[in-house]
Amino acid sequence: MEKANPSPQTGRTDEVEDLQMNRRSFSRLLLGSAALKCVDGTQGVENRYKRNKQESGHRFRVAVIADTHIVDPYYKGPEDTPEDTQSMAFTTERLIAARKEINHIAPAVEQIFHLGDVVHDSPAMSFDFYSKNRTRLDIARDLFAGFHAPLHMTLGNHDYVLSQMTREQTHQLFAEKLKIQPYKAIEYKGWKFILLNCFMGATWDNHDARYDEGTGTLGRAQLEWLDAELAQPGPSIVMTHYPLWRIDDEEFMDLSLQKLLRKYHSKVQLVLAGHWHKWVDFAHTFGPQHYLVASTRYDPNAMMILDLEENSSRWQIANTKCIDWSTHHARAF
Repeated sequence: MEKANPSPQTGRTDEVEDLQMNRRSFSRLLLGSAALKCVDGTQGVENRYKRNKQESGHRFRVAVIADTHIVDPYYKGPEDTPEDTQSMAFTTERLIAARKEINHIAPAVEQIFHLGDVVHDSPAMSFDFYSKNRTRLDIARDLFAGFHAPLHMTLGNHDYVLSQMTREQTHQLFAEKLKIQPYKAIEYKGWKFILLNCFMGATWDNHDARYDEGTGTLGRAQLEWLDAELAQPGPSIVMTHYPLWRIDDEEFMDLSLQKLLRKYHSKVQLVLAGHWHKWVDFAHTFGPQHYLVASTRYDPNAMMILDLEENSSRWQIANTKCIDWSTHHARAF
């Protein structure tokens, strides 16, 4: 069952800018994550999953992809680095290859989730342009229609261009073209999959004094909605575009995403994000296990395949041995 939320630039904020952070503090963070993983990270979860195979119920499979960055003939470029520029020529081709792989996985994938940056920026100043011309949104819609399983998407920073369109116009456009809502929850076989939007708060309001596209915020309405969703029974997987590293952990004195993750730590099994275009394991640095999923823009094998047990909190990464951590890349499943 899918539950809709109540409806409520192009600054460089992708992987290159993120990695300009203090490298020493980031290294300490990753070392801390690795140490935590040795104690109670994913390996422990996977082992518990395997130990309980004999007594487990039925399992089902989902796929997670991120950062497709689909473009169209209006795209001009270049990007900040030669590698980034080169990758833009293959976004459609690599998504098609990823789609083929996901469609042929056995046992079959039953749900697919997209972590944002569906397209790469906006090609036009006028909202009407999109109804009169075939753009990257139409191309993305046609590509996604080829998936065999239902596809659920959230929005990324490159899906907004605040200098050209308001957030409200962007939401209307993506709803019309791709049936994407700003945020939503999907309930399936005893699990709740929560797709958040980290661009709904003050930092992504270009008329607010706190405007800063490098920082994600959810806004009070979405946070209160999330609180109510997580208060319900059952395990959850939370998905967002920005890593938790980039989301304001003190958005409100009484309420933030990180505060809610700590409050419901026993229910949130995973937090998945994209944006950096590489595989990163933050382990339990932010409370629940937190992974970044690499981008199909750079590698068609960049997908996370999860096996989950119905009406249980047990799960495992089915393609964990295929993932080349801290890179763009993975091997075919």
